Amino acid sequence: MRLNVPHSARIAAARGGRGEQGEAAMARTGNRRAAWLLVVLAPLIAELAFGSTPMHLAYLILLWLPIYGAGILLVREAVRRSGRGWPSIVLLGVAYELVEDGFGLQALSSPNLYHAAGWAPRIFGLNLAYWEVNVIYHVIFSAVIPILLVDLLFPAHREVPYLKKTGLVITGIVALIGVGLLRVSVPPSQDPGYVAPLAVFIGCLILVVALAIIALKVLPRRGQPVRSAASVPPVWALAGLGLVGVLVILGLLFPFGGAKQPAFTHGAWAFLPMGIAAVLVAGLVVLVRRWATSTAWTDEHSLILAGGALLGHTVFGMATVHTTFDRLGLVGVAILTVLLVLWMRRLLRTREELPV
Repeated sequence: MRLNVPHSARIAAARGGRGEQGEAAMARTGNRRAAWLLVVLAPLIAELAFGSTPMHLAYLILLWLPIYGAGILLVREAVRRSGRGWPSIVLLGVAYELVEDGFGLQALSSPNLYHAAGWAPRIFGLNLAYWEVNVIYHVIFSAVIPILLVDLLFPAHREVPYLKKTGLVITGIVALIGVGLLRVSVPPSQDPGYVAPLAVFIGCLILVVALAIIALKVLPRRGQPVRSAASVPPVWALAGLGLVGVLVILGLLFPFGGAKQPAFTHGAWAFLPMGIAAVLVAGLVVLVRRWATSTAWTDEHSLILAGGALLGHTVFGMATVHTTFDRLGLVGVAILTVLLVLWMRRLLRTREELPV
């Protein structure tokens, strides 16, 4: 006989037969595994699976581990320790992007790096078109999806910090080293001689501190969610939404196929696709938040939506890489993504059934 039992009840039942020492040891082991998985997943998803770091340069992932891995782990730890939820992760994801592109790469203000200054007319010397696509991208693919996937794989640990105070301090130091590594590796070779104006550094610092205060002090703590009876789309529709939504948003914002500006525009017309993309992102956020409060929403829905988005960003990456080898590498990543999502879906469904 098999009986459907809520996940929290299954965890409590499983814990009932263990001693306190054994339970504490298992918690520490699970936390370590989850933390290391997040450290590895963040750069793999954000860089390698999109082609930002192409396959023939895959070894550079080791260089990005400190800023991506430690940086996103620090985001999650800060949010969990403060008792906050996904809105705080989103805000700290924005702060993470400002640190990476404002301090590390200096791409927010550089007139040369990645040709970003030509994506749209600059305002106050800032590359706003570049900033918009990167802040959306990093929030979703550097922060939200890696954290979500690890939470799904380690459900017993999703509400708690992974690290003790010493580990948290070490993570913060490694993240700062990661920013330094990014600063001394990319700009000197890709944008030699450029140093962002002091006003840009100060402005980014103020914004990062403000976002952190709002995320960790102002936003309400996570409490018992208020559930609704709202209908939820079938999982196949969520997969399609994630896939198509990402393709459309990236297609509106990211110059590709020989384009110099977003959506093949010229001059100030670039602000049109930028505005459309912002509206689409806001609309999708409202929809997903509404569905996620429904009693019908499950971890499987979250997984499939994230899986569709992951597949979409890899498919789009195929249009941005420059060699057949790198394109074939992304084809392999797309296939692996589908297989891993299907495996996780099976795992989630297995957890929903407890033999009695």
